[in-house]
Amino acid sequence: MGCIAILAGDGPVRVISAKEAHDYGGPGFVWLHADSFEEVDLAALLGEGDIPEVAGSALMAMETRPRCDRIGDGALVNLRGIGAVQPDSGDELVSLRMWVRQGKVNSVSRMPLLASAAVVEQMKAGRIHDPGDLVAAFAREISVQMDPFVAELGDTLDDCEAALEDRHELYKMRSSIAKIRTAAITYRRFVAPDRDALATLASLEFDWIAVDDRLHIREAADRFARMAEELEAIRERSALLHEQLTDLRSEQIDQRSLYISIIAFIFLPLTFITGLLGMNVEGIPYAHSPWSFWGVVIFCVVVGVTVTGWFMGRHWLRR
Repeated sequence: MGCIAILAGDGPVRVISAKEAHDYGGPGFVWLHADSFEEVDLAALLGEGDIPEVAGSALMAMETRPRCDRIGDGALVNLRGIGAVQPDSGDELVSLRMWVRQGKVNSVSRMPLLASAAVVEQMKAGRIHDPGDLVAAFAREISVQMDPFVAELGDTLDDCEAALEDRHELYKMRSSIAKIRTAAITYRRFVAPDRDALATLASLEFDWIAVDDRLHIREAADRFARMAEELEAIRERSALLHEQLTDLRSEQIDQRSLYISIIAFIFLPLTFITGLLGMNVEGIPYAHSPWSFWGVVIFCVVVGVTVTGWFMGRHWLRR
């Protein structure tokens, strides 16, 4: 999308140039948005003297976290949401920085935000009339779009818990649980501040925040609060499930080691007998008798069965 400027509330909703957006002083509402950090887009967004130095620095900061700060008659609002394109590395949630005041909003995101397209359509359709409507629309779209991602993490973790008894899936499941836990930690890192930022914004007294805007913002904050609680529960469940998997793997290793030890113990006396009778020396009893081979075999079988029965009697062979 690059950089886009939309004017509403002064005739038909229409797209205007960045220069027109900076020079506009009418009764309408202008939204100027850039979804990249290209120099051309940033120059069009910031304009000349239109944004305070503190707000401008916050808009261009490389690293941000969700926040809401009042600066004079405006508000600096940072939120995090699902990106339109999954990033190859770094944070999975894309930052949205907004400088909001009466009649105008400047916003920027380092990468395209999934919610931006929906908000642009609402703006062009005439459903957004002031800065409060715009912020509320972003809050609603971001929270609604993020909700399925959080729910999917919980559903996947439920499947892992249901499949816990399948010992053959332990190694594959451990990798899945690690990914779920990492995603939950990453999401919660920004979801909780999103909730705090919206709660702070809803409490600020601005003329451009109408009563219904506050209700929508609080509703989005409540949705973020619920997601934060669910992500915390997912993180704790993942840690507990990871510990259970570790215990099961240790139990498997111990069980297999026990079986190996039992087999070795069964064959230990048999190895001694065959080694003793296999010595190439004179004087071995019945060495030349025709029944001696089968006699030794039968004796070894009796010894093996006796040792195995002893282990079974002590319940060492039960799982």
